[in-house]
Amino acid sequence: MAEQIIVTPGGERLVVLPEAEFRALREAAEDREDAEAVRTFRDRLAAGAEELVPAEIVNRLLDGENKVRVWRSYRGLSARELAEKSSLSAPYISEIESGKKEGSLSAMKKIADALDVDLDDIA
Repeated sequence: MAEQIIVTPGGERLVVLPEAEFRALREAAEDREDAEAVRTFRDRLAAGAEELVPAEIVNRLLDGENKVRVWRSYRGLSARELAEKSSLSAPYISEIESGKKEGSLSAMKKIADALDVDLDDIA
């Protein structure tokens, strides 16, 4: 069945087509969008703008382990090394990791920068 064109009183042209054809067109468009998203992610990954994180790390974060501690250990840093990289004291890092202190916004930004993560990743 061929499509049918309807013209609204305002002059807008609308196309009526069989539902199966509409669904096929919509699915093809979604497939193209998905493929483009994958290409974009791969390009960002190759450029170093994205990072694949191992499931073990994701699971530790999901289990509620302290985010600063998880990222610090994933980056292979000791608490003292993180303190040096972030220009914060090692005891302060320890208090943040143990939950005794939340850490100021400024401190958390320094930690995020030192760990090469977004602030949202450790907040």
